[in-house]
Amino acid sequence: MPKLKRVPPIYVQIADQLRDRIERGELRPGDEVPSERQVAAEWKVSRPTATKALDILRREGLVVGRQGAGTFVIEPPSLRRQASDRYLRSVETGRIYLPNERARILSADLVEAPADVAAALGLADGSRVVRRRRLTLRDDTPVELSTSWLDGALTEAAPRLLKTGRILNGTLAYVEKMTGRRATVARDRVCARLATAEERALLELADPSAVIITRHSVVDADEIAIEFVESVGPPDAWSVEQVYEVGH
Repeated sequence: MPKLKRVPPIYVQIADQLRDRIERGELRPGDEVPSERQVAAEWKVSRPTATKALDILRREGLVVGRQGAGTFVIEPPSLRRQASDRYLRSVETGRIYLPNERARILSADLVEAPADVAAALGLADGSRVVRRRRLTLRDDTPVELSTSWLDGALTEAAPRLLKTGRILNGTLAYVEKMTGRRATVARDRVCARLATAEERALLELADPSAVIITRHSVVDADEIAIEFVESVGPPDAWSVEQVYEVGH
C-alpha cells in the first residue's frame, strides 16, 4: 500500500518560507516583512490564510506588528512563552519545537509514582507510572530539563511512551491519537528555587543558580488527568506571559 505524505497546511508552508528568509538574514531585524495583502498576492492565497501565516511568526516571537506601520522582524528572542504555544505548533505543524530547538530523551521507564505525582494524576499511592525525562536545547544550548508523568496503564495503547525515541508532535498529541481521549484544560503553576547538582550539570549552570519550575497538568473532559509535567529551566531562557483585558 503506498504511503501518504503529510503535507502541512498552506499557511504553515508560507510561514516556513518567511521564517527561512529571516534565519538566512535576507530579512534582518528592523526590516518590514510582506503585509497580509502582499503575502496573499505573492502566494495566491486568501487574506485569512495570509493572516494565519503571519500569526505563526508573531507567536514565535520573530516579528511584531506596529499599528499603522506594518509588521517588522525583531531581534531573535531568548525568551519563549508557555506550553500553550507548543500545543498550537503541534496542531499547526505536527511538531512542538521551533526550528532552532530540539529535545533529547534521557530516559523512558515505568516506575512507582512519587506521592506528589500520584496525587497530580489522581492515582493511588504506589501506582505504576510512565516517567519520560528530556533535555531541550535551543541552538545547542540546554534550556530546559523536564519530566513527563503519565498513568502506566496508557502504555498498552501507547507503547512509544516507554521508548526513548522522540515523539515529534508531543507526548500529549500522541496519547490523544492512540487513546481517543481529548485534553480540555491545562493548568500551570510556576515557582523558583535553587538548582540541584544534577540540574546544574545538565543545564550547564554555575553553582549556585536559580531555576524556574513549572508544574503543568492536563485533564480531559471528565477532569481525569492525562499528563503531569515538571520542567526546570534557567530564568534567562524562559518567561511566562499572560495577555488579558482590563475592564472598568
